[in-house]
Amino acid sequence: MLIMMKLDSPREHIEKVKEKIRSLNCTPHEIPGSVKLAIGITGPAAKLSEDVFLNMDSVDEVVRVSKPYKLVSREMKRDDTIIKLNNTSIGGENLMVIAGPCSVESRQQIFDIAGELKEMGIKFLRAGAYKPRSSPYSFQGLKEKGLEYLFEVKKELGLMIVTEAKDTNALPLLSEVADIIQIGARNMQNFGLLRDIGKTSKPIMLKRGLAATVEDWLMSAEYILSNGNKEVMLCERGIRTFETYTRNTFDLSAIPVVHKRSHLPVVADPSHATGLRDKVLPMARAAIAAGADALMVEVHHDPEKALSDGPQALLPDQFEELMKQVKLIAEVIGRRMN
Repeated sequence: MLIMMKLDSPREHIEKVKEKIRSLNCTPHEIPGSVKLAIGITGPAAKLSEDVFLNMDSVDEVVRVSKPYKLVSREMKRDDTIIKLNNTSIGGENLMVIAGPCSVESRQQIFDIAGELKEMGIKFLRAGAYKPRSSPYSFQGLKEKGLEYLFEVKKELGLMIVTEAKDTNALPLLSEVADIIQIGARNMQNFGLLRDIGKTSKPIMLKRGLAATVEDWLMSAEYILSNGNKEVMLCERGIRTFETYTRNTFDLSAIPVVHKRSHLPVVADPSHATGLRDKVLPMARAAIAAGADALMVEVHHDPEKALSDGPQALLPDQFEELMKQVKLIAEVIGRRMN
């Protein structure tokens, strides 16, 4: 259920509505919009009567939300969510590019690639300190030492950090370093982690699970929002199908589908989606044309020696060409590179 109120409603009227919702054993969620103020209701709201709220001061309308996911739905919030970080943002007219190696391998490696990416105008560096892997024998990341190197990059080069949380134990330390916390595909339905990360104040990037439907994905985002964190972006990184030529099948249609059903920004990850270096650029172009709000691309100085995901990482000069091409496509569809 969604309570629509006048944008200039007195605070006392808003609080009375919220108190009423709590008295009915439900939870209110205040959602400012460009035209009206919405108060979403989660919990056992199906049995609530609209008349209870329609007679309250400053209430214009009561709307039933039909989707199983409430807070992430376009019904609940009609305006696009724009996530602001420092002097930049993800969502709206801006198009953001996040880049970096799959994992932090050494201090020298991460500083070398971070410095070059900064010269190309990149503001967000992605790199994993913790690496959940399918095989227990694969490189699992430098862990705390990797976070230490990312923190040094952040302080010395001024780049914002995107890195993955593998479990709840790592959250406190990781939150001190990360500007955006990534939830990987394998953890998309780790509901304990989603609840805990919903209690943080950091923007969250939620990757789509290996075989998750769009509804599964949005329901996982609902766990985060329902625990208080409204700054969530969704990352399409391909799903597992019968096709084996590429690492995954990049579901480009999910980008406009999610935009229709949700107000959350959508990030496209063509690197993980294809797993093939020569397929990253064409899929990046397609993702921008489909309406992605951001790209996340793997870049490495020496992919052949990378400790994880080398075959899909672009060399710096290849990434520079990608930046030129996606900028042109962004301009055609009325977006601008941020």
